[in-house]
Amino acid sequence: MRGGNNKRGGGVRKVSFDEDLMGLPETGADLVALDDALRALEVAHPRKSQVVELRYFGGLSIEEAGEALQVSPDTVKRDWRFAKLWLLRELRGERVAT
Repeated sequence: MRGGNNKRGGGVRKVSFDEDLMGLPETGADLVALDDALRALEVAHPRKSQVVELRYFGGLSIEEAGEALQVSPDTVKRDWRFAKLWLLRELRGERVAT
């Protein structure tokens, strides 16, 4: 182990998922709904789903996600904005046309 800084995710950078989405999954049913929405996003828009995984769950920056996906930072920014809106609408029950 390299120093105490990496303990319990100390070396991981946190990324905000926007206040609009924060606090939605408060119950087990909400977590299931979020998982369902993420799976639907993955089917409808695979790269946008990967951006969510890399940014939100992986803590990667826009630039790092772009490198990982071999796309420009601007593409990652567009995909990130789209995915957040898409997921929010899905969680609110406003089905999004794909």
